[in-house]
Amino acid sequence: MVIKVFLATSSGSTAIKKKQQDVVGFLEALKIEYMQLDIASNEENRLWMRENVPGEKKPTNGIPLPPQIFNGEDYCGDYDTFFDAKEGNQVFEFLGLPPPPGSKKKASRQDENKDEEEDEAKEEDDQQVSEEEEDAPASEEEEDEEADAEDEED
Repeated sequence: MVIKVFLATSSGSTAIKKKQQDVVGFLEALKIEYMQLDIASNEENRLWMRENVPGEKKPTNGIPLPPQIFNGEDYCGDYDTFFDAKEGNQVFEFLGLPPPPGSKKKASRQDENKDEEEDEAKEEDDQQVSEEEEDAPASEEEEDEEADAEDEED
């Protein structure tokens, strides 16, 4: 799916312009495919954005301001939630995208606990193998070598 960023190209607010530039610049830096949809010059875009921002995410006046970010039809968030995700290295999760190959995904507590359990189980297996090696009878070659060494001593 394509990321949709709803913007107002003719906004009089410098704060809104800076927020829009921050979102677009960050997406470009990460080479994330996106499309800009202008709500100032296109009534359909403005109405679609306003209708599709969930009620609990709308400001108290009921009119969401740009930038608003969607992954296809799914609402991702506004600038503040984007900024929080960016600061927490969770932009791909915020956008509903898989992280790029080779990136470090922040492990959840559940993943960390699972890794710890796997490490403990591996250590127990390794310990058991080394104990078995100590108890294992020597090979015929080793026994022959030991016998030869004893014969030489005599």
